[in-house]
Order: sequence, then structure tokens, then C-alpha cells
Amino acid sequence: MGVHKTGSFLDLLGRSDQFERQMILLLLISIALCLPPRVAALAATNASPQPLVLETTIALPNAPGRIDHMDIDLARKRLFIVELGNGSVDVVDLLSRKVIHRITKLDEPQGIVYIPKADLVAIACGGDGTVRMFSGADFVPRGVVKLGDDADNVRLDPRSGNIVVGYGKGGLAVIDPVKAIKLKNIHLPGHPEGFQFSDGRAYVNVPEARQIDVADLSSGKLVATWMPPHLSSNFPMVIGGEGAVAVVFRAPARLALFDPTDGHIATAADTCADADDVFFDARRLRYIVSCGAGAIDVFQTAGSGLKHVARISTSRGARTSLFVPELDRLFLAVRARSIGADAAIQIFRPMP
Repeated sequence: MGVHKTGSFLDLLGRSDQFERQMILLLLISIALCLPPRVAALAATNASPQPLVLETTIALPNAPGRIDHMDIDLARKRLFIVELGNGSVDVVDLLSRKVIHRITKLDEPQGIVYIPKADLVAIACGGDGTVRMFSGADFVPRGVVKLGDDADNVRLDPRSGNIVVGYGKGGLAVIDPVKAIKLKNIHLPGHPEGFQFSDGRAYVNVPEARQIDVADLSSGKLVATWMPPHLSSNFPMVIGGEGAVAVVFRAPARLALFDPTDGHIATAADTCADADDVFFDARRLRYIVSCGAGAIDVFQTAGSGLKHVARISTSRGARTSLFVPELDRLFLAVRARSIGADAAIQIFRPMP
């Protein structure tokens, strides 16, 4: 650790990395408490690292208002950020860490997915109820599918190559992204929020009906309905370890793991408020929950239960995130502040 002859302690602290900052602070504590520096150094060595470490921040200039979903083009290392409040989608080059393109004139964009095989970007727009396709190479428009009302979350069905879009007062639309046509519709009892695929089935959060619906993707029919008692406002969802269906509820704030065979809750734990995204880190067997209350919660699977590992402070309203296992990084969208601060993408590196 280099020591500068000039500058304040705060300057030194700001120039240091995370381990150095920890050592400096513990050294001060040892001085204040008359502890030997070796004791402080030993404490620093044995201290448990945070499970997520902020690696860098990428500014999103001129992006006021709410930020919704994100997706990634892995081959080109491009991150797509849906800016609902701005009516646009920003394209960030992760190598240069800069915005390189903006898709504009979108009517309340909400959901987005990149389709690698077709090299297309599909954007769901809640304002006009459309799903708009763009070339992944140059962002030229490639087609429009009109769903009519509140097009929202979008997912790629890896088996068929089709995309599935939640929309309206209760439906999943199955769309051929290349032909830009709707192939079928799966009826639901309310507007769908988070949904995921596993073993040919779609698991769908329907918070208006206070339930989770299970649909067969081939037939388009509902095959099961789960109605967990005393839990509501189920928005984010992910398929976790051993096929568990992980759902985060906002009222009360709980992460619950459902057994996919019969829909019973295998285990649950309290989590942060206003959750919007949840991911499963299969490498570390961890669940990551991002919340608008200004926190990220990390849970470790422990046998048949969940152990809360850490709560990492973020910014209020920063609830949209994207975990990319291939890059081993978590991307968090931070909203612009009214004075002097652009919106941004914070990139976190999992530890260890």
C-alpha cells in the first residue's frame, strides 16, 4: 500500500482499493483502542468479504424516469437497457463502457429480449401494446406484432426459438420473432408479471389473482394453479436449484421456493422491500434479489433452507437488475436524480 506524502486522509481513502480501505480503517481503530496493529491486520484477513462487490459504473446520459428490464447480446458484449420514462432503449458497449446507440420513439417500452439465433432484439411496448423487432447488428426495424394492450415482460423459449410476451388483462402471446406473427395465446386470470420456463412449462406470476399459474407451452393450456396463503404481490421469479420455482412477494416481502411437482412452499425467508428482480447464481448456489427500497439481498442455499448472507445498500428506486452467468456479473439500473446525476448501470462482481 503506497503512502502519499501529501493529501488528506479522505484523499488516501478514496485512492485505495477495498482491502486497503479496510486496513486503513482497522488501523485507526487499533490506534484508538490501543490495539496492536497485528491484531487489526489479523481481523482484516479473517473478515468475510461481501458476496457482491461494485466493480464499475457506466453513465446513461439523458435518461430520466423509470428504467425497466434489461438483456444482453453476449457475442457483441452489448447490454440493452429499457428506459420506460424516456421512451427508448439504450445500447451499452461493455468493452468501452459507453452508450453506443439509442432506439427511440417507443411507446412506454417495458420488456426486452435478445434472440441470438435470429440476431434480433424484441421490445415490448405497454403504451401501444406492440412488440417491435430490430436487427441486432444495426438496429434496423424488422417487424411489429400488435397485441393491443400493455405488452410487458418478454422471454425467449429456448426450445422453440419463439418469444413469449405477457400482455393485457391476462395473456401470454407466443410469437415467431422472424416472421413477426403471433402463433398462439395462453389465457390467464389477470395481467402476468414475472414468468419463467422449465421442462416445457411456463410458470407465471399473476398478482391480481394472488396466484401462480402453470401452463403447458405445447397445448397452451393451464395445468395447475398455486395460491399461497398470506402472500401477495408476487412479481419477480426465477427457476433455481433442483428446479425450484423461486418467487419474491412484496406483501409481505418474502422469497419463497416452490416445489414444481405440487406447488408447496419448500422454504421461505424475509427479504428487502419492493423487489423487482431475482436471479439464481448456480455456481455459488445463491439467490440474488434486487429491491426498489435501495438494497440487494443475497441468500445462500443451506440444505433444504435459505441463509441470508448479506444486504448490500444501493440507491432507492434501483430495483431492476440482470445477472449474466456467462460474464459472472450483476448489472443494476440506477435511476437519474433530479439534480446533477445521470442514470447509470452499476456492475457488481460476485465474491468469491
